[in-house]
Amino acid sequence: MSAPTTKKPTVTEREARQVAEAAREQNWRKPSFAKELFLGRFRLDLIHPHPLPADEDVRRGEEFLAELREFCETKIDSALIEREARIPDEVIAGLKEIGALGMKIDPKYGGLGLTQVYYNKALALVGSANPAVGALLSAHQSIGVPQPLKIFGTQDQKDAFLPRCARTDISAFLLTEPDVGSDPARLATTAVRDGDDYVLDGVKLWTTNGVVADLLVVMARVPKSDDGKDGKGGITAFVVEADSPGITVENRNAFMGLRGIENGVTRFHQVRVPAANRIGPEGSGLKIALTTLNTGRLSLPAMCVGAGKWCLKIAREWSGVREQWGKPVALHEAVGSKISFIAATTFALEAVVDLSSQMADEDRNDIRIEAALAKLYGSEMGCLMADELVQIRGGRGFETAESLKARGERAVPAEQILRDLRINRIFEGSTEIMHLLIAREAVDAHLSVAGDLIDPDKSLQDKAKAGANAGVFYAKWLPKLVAGPGQLPTSYGDFKHGVDLSPHLRYVERHARKLARSTFYAMSRWQGRMETKQGFLGRIVDIGAELFAMSAACVRAELLRSQGDHGREAYQLADAFCRQARIRVDELFTRLWSNTDDLDRKVVKGVLGGSYEWLEQGVVDPSGEGPWIADAAPGPSQRDNVRRPFKQ
Repeated sequence: MSAPTTKKPTVTEREARQVAEAAREQNWRKPSFAKELFLGRFRLDLIHPHPLPADEDVRRGEEFLAELREFCETKIDSALIEREARIPDEVIAGLKEIGALGMKIDPKYGGLGLTQVYYNKALALVGSANPAVGALLSAHQSIGVPQPLKIFGTQDQKDAFLPRCARTDISAFLLTEPDVGSDPARLATTAVRDGDDYVLDGVKLWTTNGVVADLLVVMARVPKSDDGKDGKGGITAFVVEADSPGITVENRNAFMGLRGIENGVTRFHQVRVPAANRIGPEGSGLKIALTTLNTGRLSLPAMCVGAGKWCLKIAREWSGVREQWGKPVALHEAVGSKISFIAATTFALEAVVDLSSQMADEDRNDIRIEAALAKLYGSEMGCLMADELVQIRGGRGFETAESLKARGERAVPAEQILRDLRINRIFEGSTEIMHLLIAREAVDAHLSVAGDLIDPDKSLQDKAKAGANAGVFYAKWLPKLVAGPGQLPTSYGDFKHGVDLSPHLRYVERHARKLARSTFYAMSRWQGRMETKQGFLGRIVDIGAELFAMSAACVRAELLRSQGDHGREAYQLADAFCRQARIRVDELFTRLWSNTDDLDRKVVKGVLGGSYEWLEQGVVDPSGEGPWIADAAPGPSQRDNVRRPFKQ
C-alpha cells in the first residue's frame, strides 16, 4: 500500500471543467419540459394535464402525514432546539419509531416507500416545525446513504445498509473539503487500495449529520494503479461506518441559522473500508453524486414551500390585527403588495415542487433541469418571502421569539426563519453554481452540434465536420423560433375560467422562443468566451426559472379547478403570480444586454489590485486571527472526537 499523499491536486481551469463534464449525464433518453423550454419549444403537453399520483400512494402518504403532523405538534419544541442548539435524543427516537428515517426506502427493507411527492410534503411539514429537523431528515435520505444505494448499490449493499437506514441509523454525505467546494477536481481525500480494503485519508468539511451519523457516504480520490490491473482510479464513493477506527469528528460547526443542525469537520486517518463498501466502479463518484442530486435537490425547495406557507399564515394573522392610521396594515398598499407576493409565490413554488416531484415518481421525463430550477428558484424566493415577513412585522420581526414571549407577546420566530432559510441559497449548490450547472444543460443541444467549432483543441477536420452538422441543425431550428402559438389570441383557451390564464401561457411560449434566440445570438457573438459570461448565463437561467414557474402555476390552477378544489382562488393566485413574474422576466431580458458586467469586471480587478484600499479606511476589523482556510493535511487527529451518536 502506498503512503497517502500530502500534496493537494493541482488542476487547470480546463481540467476542472473536463472532470465536471465527465461526471454529468451525457444523454437525454427521456423528454424534458425545461430543456425544451430553453430551446424555445413550449411543450405544454409534457406537463398538462397535470400528472397525478396513484390512489394507493395518496392513501399511504396521507396516513403518514397525519401521523407526522401529530408528532410535530406534540413532540418537537422548536424554541427548545433554537435555545439549546441541539435536537433532543427523544425527538430523533420518536422520528425513528414512526419510520421517518425510511420515508423513501422500499418497505421490503423496512421503509415506508413513500413517493417523491409525499416525501417532499413530509419535509415541508417537519421543516415548518423546525428547519433543523427537516435538514437532518433531508440530508439522511436525499443525499445520504439510502439514495445512492437505491440507484447504484449492489443487492448485498442494499440488504446490509437499507434496513439500518430505514429504522435506526442516521447517514451523512461527505464531499466538501476545507479547500474544495464546487470544484471537485481538486478533491484531496484519498482512498488507496490495500488488498480487500481501501485506506482513507483526508478531511471533510460541513458534514451535515456528520456529528451524529452512523453511516457515511464518502467521496475520495483513488489513485490510478501503476499496472492498470486494480482499477482506473478517480473520485469514488464509499459507504463508511462512522465509528471506524481513525475517524475523528474534530468540530461541531455553528451557524447563523439552523442552530440544531449537526454539521462538523471529519478527519480520516488510515481508515480501512472494505472494497465491498465501494458504491459503483472506481471513478464513478461524481456521477453518483450528481445523479443522486437530480431528485435530491427537490428536498430544499419543498422545505421552502413549508416556510412560505408559514410566512403567509403569520402575515395574514398579524396584518389583520395590527392597525395603523385607522385600518389594518394589510389594507395599506405598501404592506398588501408584500402579502400578495408571499401568497402568489407560495402557490407557484408549491406548483413547481409538486409537478417536478410527480414527474420524478412517474419516471417518464428527465427532470435534472426541473429539479435544479426548483432548488434555485425555491431557495431564492424562500429568502425573499421570509424577508418580506420580517418587514411586515416591523420591529417585532427583528425581535427574537424568546424576547417577544418574555414581554408577553406571541412568540413568532420571524427572524429565525430568515436566518434558517439563508443557507438554502448555498446548500447543495450555491445560486451561482446552480446558474452555471443549469446553463450548461440548457446549451447542451448547441454544444452537441457546434461545440467542436469553439474547442481550441479540435482539428480543422473536426471543426469542418462540426460546422456542417451545425448548419443542418440550425437550418431546421432557427426558423421555428420566429412564430408560434403564443402569437395566436385563441391559443390555450382551455385555461380560461372566470380568470383568463391563457395570455400568460402565450407569454411563456413567445418568451421561450425569445430566450432561445437570445442564447443563440450570445453564442454566436462570444463563442468560446461564452462560459466566462456568467452574468449573462445567470439571467438566461433566471428567465427560464420564471417561465417554468409560470407554466407550473397555470397547470396547477387548472388541476385544482378540474378537481373542484379551490379552483377559483387558485386561478386568482396563478394570475397574480404570472403578472408579477412577467415584470421580472421583462426586466431580466432588458438586463441581458443593458448591464454593468464589463464595468464590474474592471472594478473587481481594481479591488483585488488594491486600487480602492483607501475606501476601507475609517473602520476596525473585529475578525479574529488565523488562516482563511484551515490546514487539511492528512495525518492523525490532534483534537478530541466530538462525535455524538443519538441514544437508541
